[in-house]
Amino acid sequence: MNAKDFLRLGVPLGEATRRATDFVSKFILGGGDKSRLHEEVAAIVANPSAFVDDPLRGEFAKALLNAPPPPRAQPVKYRQWGEGLEHDAVMQMEKACLLPVSVAGALMPDAHVGYGLPIGGVLATENAVIPYAVGVDIACRMKMTVLDIPVRDLERKQDRLTRAIEAETRFGVGANFKHSGVTKQNKDRAWSQLGTSGSGNHFVEFGLFTAHSQINELEAGTYVALLSHSGSRGTGAAVCDHYSKLAFGRCRSALSSELLRLAWLPLDSQEGQAYWNAMELMGRYAAANHACIHRHITENLGAQVLLDLENHHNFAWKEKHVIDGVEREVIVHRKGATPAGQGVLGIIPGSMASPGFVVSGKGNPESLDSASHGAGRAMSRKAANEKFNWKDVNRFLKQQGVTLISAGLDEVPMAYKNIREVMAAQKDLVTILGQFDPKLVKMAPSGERPED
Repeated sequence: MNAKDFLRLGVPLGEATRRATDFVSKFILGGGDKSRLHEEVAAIVANPSAFVDDPLRGEFAKALLNAPPPPRAQPVKYRQWGEGLEHDAVMQMEKACLLPVSVAGALMPDAHVGYGLPIGGVLATENAVIPYAVGVDIACRMKMTVLDIPVRDLERKQDRLTRAIEAETRFGVGANFKHSGVTKQNKDRAWSQLGTSGSGNHFVEFGLFTAHSQINELEAGTYVALLSHSGSRGTGAAVCDHYSKLAFGRCRSALSSELLRLAWLPLDSQEGQAYWNAMELMGRYAAANHACIHRHITENLGAQVLLDLENHHNFAWKEKHVIDGVEREVIVHRKGATPAGQGVLGIIPGSMASPGFVVSGKGNPESLDSASHGAGRAMSRKAANEKFNWKDVNRFLKQQGVTLISAGLDEVPMAYKNIREVMAAQKDLVTILGQFDPKLVKMAPSGERPED
């Protein structure tokens, strides 16, 4: 048995869960019948007072009696896509589904641990918005423009494309242009960072885009495309920090420490409305960031745009969904998840050396009209820095036909899950319309604090 099993049996988070784990270990080591574990734990949860003097079960029983009541007796239902997801990410989803404001959830196949809600977590709530379920990088976003540049220019004129990226983008935590929020104190920072890409998994790259069939006005075929990934930069992080602290203050008495990062703001409160408006503004700001990058690079090259696609994946939306047989207006948080309503176009990237995909949503109600936002990390940044070296990575990138302008070792392709396996796990969520293969990639250089 694990923490997820305990939650489903009504064991509160914290000390009670730790004592339940101790009990299971001692029960097994003492020769107890493993097949009876579920029954044993359930019996103690149902009547802990009867077991307080039991040498084996007493500490667990006392922890149950001393535990504060959970917001919900059991988590609301959610469905998981993909196999072998890290246990801690699944537990974060379980905890989110314990909130009294939660009504439904879903966990995408690229899921991994985040703050509060896991990356790849989708959570529907009633009249409540959770700043950490939106994320620190509010309105993190994908944008792709297909250009009329000859495909052969990706190799023949790579220097020219590199100069265009270098001239028209900036990367890093403090990146800004010298040309020259939600709050006045962030206005200057927001202005100076407009059109920049930040750090972490944010990128700007040229590649080959193959449209399998007609997409909007673009005919099937192979083209040069520009793809970017970034969000609302330092101003978005400041918004998250400010309003998450307000949420903590409101919910501190109602939530255990294990759930506090999932603190919410009621949408009908002044703070909830202020956060919602700030989030919406950060969405427009992130879109403007991408628009500046794409317009400046396109103009630098004297190119024309043949197709323009974009989508958020760290955001909350007011939507109507059928939950428990009843259509309800809910707040759908997609933290590292792509909107995938019926016919909705989206972009799901891989890594700097693996393909990304343009998709059309299938509107699967169990996923709350959502899909993954990428491949998802397979290991931590620290683990990647310790495991890999540039000599081996550069050899691999060369084999894949990828030229890397700059990046940190923590963003190498091997630090990510297999994007094709992720896409295979969500065939019931999206239809693949086209494939983007990166060829010329720029990310923040090594040593930058990740903003993703």
